[in-house]
Amino acid sequence: MPQIELNGAMYDVDEDGFLQEPDKWNEAVANAFAALEGVSALTDDHWKVINYLRTYFKENGIAPMVRKLTKDTGVQLKYMYELFPQGPANSACKWAGLPKPTGCV
Repeated sequence: MPQIELNGAMYDVDEDGFLQEPDKWNEAVANAFAALEGVSALTDDHWKVINYLRTYFKENGIAPMVRKLTKDTGVQLKYMYELFPQGPANSACKWAGLPKPTGCV
């Protein structure tokens, strides 16, 4: 299984770089993933989405659909792409430490 080094720690990831053990996630991991995509500082809006994704995943075992994510967080889809350069599935879920979504996130 591939691994990635973030802040001096090694993490198991899939072939697309998603963490395979969401329980090993922490805020430093989110910041490190963001930095890899050119985002130097996470804002309150980033954290609102990241924390929502983590809570939803913990309660449901999957990532929410984009429509639910935007509705429940109040973050419009266009702005979501400004916050997360590769979108809600490829950036937001990755930064939140979730496995790669299988549905329409």
